[in-house]
Amino acid sequence: MDNFTTKTEDCSINMPLLGSTPVHFGTYLVTSSVFHLTPLSFAIVNLKPILPGHVLVSPRRVVPRLSDLSHDEVVDLFLTVQKVGRMIERVYKASSLNIAMQDGADAGQSVPHVHTHIIPRKAADLEDRGGSDAIYGMLEGEEGDVGLHFEERKRRRPQFPKVDESTRQSRSEQEMAEEAEMLAREMETSRL
Repeated sequence: MDNFTTKTEDCSINMPLLGSTPVHFGTYLVTSSVFHLTPLSFAIVNLKPILPGHVLVSPRRVVPRLSDLSHDEVVDLFLTVQKVGRMIERVYKASSLNIAMQDGADAGQSVPHVHTHIIPRKAADLEDRGGSDAIYGMLEGEEGDVGLHFEERKRRRPQFPKVDESTRQSRSEQEMAEEAEMLAREMETSRL
């Protein structure tokens, strides 16, 4: 377990470098995007964040639906969401959070692996897009289609056409790894 720091008080592992432990989000290898890892859950930076600081928290076991998780996995997932949410709100100087889960394909889930979106919010941050509730359309549309963004990267084709002409771009693996390392340090120092 080199490159790990174990925190026994809450059974979580924070790591600036994950080492050789592979982490998968559905079929996608996301190890370099991980910034927080517990025995049952992980948190990753988002390939195409809807707003700065938009991250995902997921169980380590790849299952498509919340109802497929064990009691311990559900508890760990939501405690991790709470802990990561506190840190994201502080680091991104947010006043609120959107915490969302699309549970199944018909609910808009694009990667068949349980995951929770944590999106830091500020007053009037989406006024130019129709107000605070615009976030739900963004999550349901192409902007929130995590699976599509991973496939886009896999095919190495140019940026997926946007619904609008915003500046939201896919990030490089290097950019995501750098943010993951910064957030891992924040998780370690905050001990929330």
